[in-house]
Amino acid sequence: MGEFITNLLNNAIPIELYLAVSTVVFFVGVYGFLSRKNMIMVLISIELMLNAADINFAVFNRYLYPHQLEGFYFTLFAIAIAAAEAAIAIAIIINIYRKVNSIYIDENVSSMKH
Repeated sequence: MGEFITNLLNNAIPIELYLAVSTVVFFVGVYGFLSRKNMIMVLISIELMLNAADINFAVFNRYLYPHQLEGFYFTLFAIAIAAAEAAIAIAIIINIYRKVNSIYIDENVSSMKH
C-alpha cells in the first residue's frame, strides 16, 4: 500500500480519475436534488453539482493548457457565484419558513398557492 501511495504522489494523476470523482459528485447532487424533500438538502445538492463542474474546469485547464490559469480563474468566479447563490437561497428559505413554518417542499407547495 505504501508503494502505491508513493507512486501516486510522484506521478501525475490521470485525468480519468479526476473525471470519475467529478461524475460521482455530480450524480450524487442530481440524486439528492430529485429525492430530497427538505429545501436545505436540495440547496446542498445544487452546490454539489456546481462543485463537480468546478472540478471539471480545473482539470481540463490543467491538462489542456498547463501553463495558463483561465480555468482556475473561471473556477474561482464560479465558486463566488455559488456562494452568492447560496446566500440568496438561504434568505428565501428563511422567508418561506417565517410564512409557512416549514422547510419541506411538499408542505410548502400547496400552502403557497393561496
